[in-house]
Formats: sequence, C-alpha cells, structure tokens
Amino acid sequence: MEEKLKQVKEATEKNGQEHLLNIYNKLPDEEKRQELLDDILTVDFKQVNKLYDISKQPPAFKNSVIEPISYVDKSKLSKTEYEDYENIGIKEIKDGKLAVVTMAGGQGTRLGHSGPKGTFDLGLDTHKSIFEILTDTLIEARKEYGVDIPWYIMTSEENNDETQKFFKDHNFFGYPKDCITFFKQGKLPMLSTDGKLLVNEDGRLKEAADGHGGIFKSLLNDGMIYDMKARNIEWAFIGGVDNVLVKPVDPILLGLSIKKNVLAAVKSIVKAHPHEKVGVFCKRDGKPSVIEYSEISKDMAEELDENGELKYGESNTLCNLFSLKAIEKVSEVNLPYHIAFKKASYIDKNGEIVKPSEPNAYKFEAFLFDAFEILDDIAVLRVKREEEFAPVKNAEGADSPETARKLYLDFHNS
Repeated sequence: MEEKLKQVKEATEKNGQEHLLNIYNKLPDEEKRQELLDDILTVDFKQVNKLYDISKQPPAFKNSVIEPISYVDKSKLSKTEYEDYENIGIKEIKDGKLAVVTMAGGQGTRLGHSGPKGTFDLGLDTHKSIFEILTDTLIEARKEYGVDIPWYIMTSEENNDETQKFFKDHNFFGYPKDCITFFKQGKLPMLSTDGKLLVNEDGRLKEAADGHGGIFKSLLNDGMIYDMKARNIEWAFIGGVDNVLVKPVDPILLGLSIKKNVLAAVKSIVKAHPHEKVGVFCKRDGKPSVIEYSEISKDMAEELDENGELKYGESNTLCNLFSLKAIEKVSEVNLPYHIAFKKASYIDKNGEIVKPSEPNAYKFEAFLFDAFEILDDIAVLRVKREEEFAPVKNAEGADSPETARKLYLDFHNS
C-alpha cells in the first residue's frame, strides 16, 4: 500500500493532478481509497495531457476543402446492375465471409428506460425489444442464405452484465449462442476546464465512453479481430443498436464494395430537408468523410446540384460495411478525438460532491466516420428512409419510439 501510494504521489505531482491525493485523503472508506489508487495507476498521463491540448484547439474542419461525394442510388440500379451486385454479395454471405457488429453500449435513459437501450420494448403487440428485432434480421438471413452469421455485440462497462443476462434469459432469441460474442467499449477520462481529472460520486475516476470511433480499438484489444480471422470473416457490417429497420445482411452493399474494389461502404438516405440535423457524407481534402450539420453553412446546406438535388444531401445512417483489412488498418492508428462540453458531477478537493447546473467538463470521443479518411475511397449506397432507417433516439418527437414503430409497422405490413 505504501509503495502504491508513493507511485501515485509521484505521478500526480509530475502531471499537475495533486488534487487527486486530496480527494483520496477525504474518502471515508478504505476500499474506495484503494480503488482510486488503482484507477490513478492505470491513467495514461501523456494521453490526458494530449486530450487537454485538443480542448484548446479550434475545429480542424475550418481549413478543409469540402466537396460532394458520389453515390449509387439503390432504387435506380438497372436489373443487370442489381443482379450483378446481388450475386457477388450472396456468394460472400453463403461462403461465411460476413459478420455483423452492433454497437450497443448505451443506456435507454433518454427513452425513460432504465436498462440497456437494446432491451427497450418498442411498443409492438409482440412486445419485442430492440435486440429481438435485430436478431430477427439474422434469423431471416439464415433462412435465406443457409448460414449462421457471427454477431459481435459491443457493450459497455455499465451495461455488459445486464445485456448478457438479457440474452440468456431470452434464450438468445432463438439464434445460436455460439454465434453471439460480447465485447466492451473503451473509455476515456473526463477533464475539467483546467485539465484536471475528475472523481465521480463513487470515488472512482470519472470516465465516459470513447465514442463509436473507439470500436476499432475495442475490436482489436478484446480479441474480436483475431476471432473473425479464425472464422475466416472478410467483411463486417458495423451499425448502431437503435435502428430497428437496419439491414445488416445486404448482398447489394457487399457486392457494390467488391465490384468497386473499396475497403469500406456506407448507406445513406436523402436529408429530409436542407437543415435536418444530421451529418452528411462528403469529400474532405479529397478523402471520404462526414461533415456534421454544425459545420455546414446555410448556403452549403441549401446548395443544389445539376439534377436539382441537395449537393450535400447524403445523410449518415451509421450503417457501415468494412473489410477486415480496413478494420485492422484503422485499429492500429489513433483516430482524432472530438470534444463535447457536458455537465458532470464530481467530488472536489475538499471531499464534497458538486452537482453543476452548467456544463463544466470535457468529454472526448472518436467518431467512426473519421476512419474513412484513412482509406483511399468508400462506396456510398443511397437507400430509402422508409425501408432502412427507423432510429430510436428520443423519448418523443423525431426519431422516437412512436416514429420508429410506425416506420417498422408500415414496412413490415407493406
């Protein structure tokens, strides 16, 4: 204990984080003090200092050259093109080359649900959870292609145990349990505006999920890339848990990627209107990327192409297909971190719990779409919103259970 305390004292003094020892001394419970020491010893202080430096830098996009990106409209493919892509994709699927990865680390708090978001009941007559709805797509693929597709589900520290129990309690919704693998999302420390590490109400270092861009590191660190190789997987569809119309097993998207000889492909939908708050696909300095709605000027958002369509209208649906080569490549580099300014309760140096009324802390996230800039090119497949995009994000209004339920029922009843 003395040696551990000595190491922590040296590390915190060297990196300007001495307040952590003040908090340590104020914790009333010996077990909590031990946990805090262990947390501090796992901190990469070089990374913490880099993260704080990022918080002081202006957004990089300001000096970028932004151009529209080309796409293929699925609904406008000729019969020959459609069948060509489809046949290529079906062969890969039947040969067992495709896996599905679902990012399910979030809680259903915004929906008024106390468990993992994937356990949320969408409100159908069947009372299916989002997880069961997603499992249905894999069961349908098994019937159509005669293969059990490996499913990798990324949980988080907060919801991993509950998620796994949910699947076990529901007998994995009829899907082979040896085809479902769980792994955890990474975390990053949250920092105060003066670069100090925060301690949460439980006396542990305050951390937050490292964003959907952290999935590549998680796939590497938790051995999922190795597992995919062992199963002879060559492609993985990566999507979020909250789209109840997602089509992760899509031979057209797979065939398009192979035919165009790209390492990744995405699905887009046309923006509902010029100022819809969604990121759109683009070319940034010649590389495929996504530009967030906050980055687009009014003129850019409303600009039309020669066909009278929005020049920047291909919305990011978080439906992505990556070759295993691309996943490996991206997992070996550090994607840039983006900053969110959040309200974060914490224990101050006097041992008092502070619950701020205004944002007071930096949260750092990597975004999956930044991986595209590491690749030479991607394929963009435009699909129909009413067929493939029904997100469940908000308790009411747009992208709510009500809107997702209607889209789901309209599609399945049509």
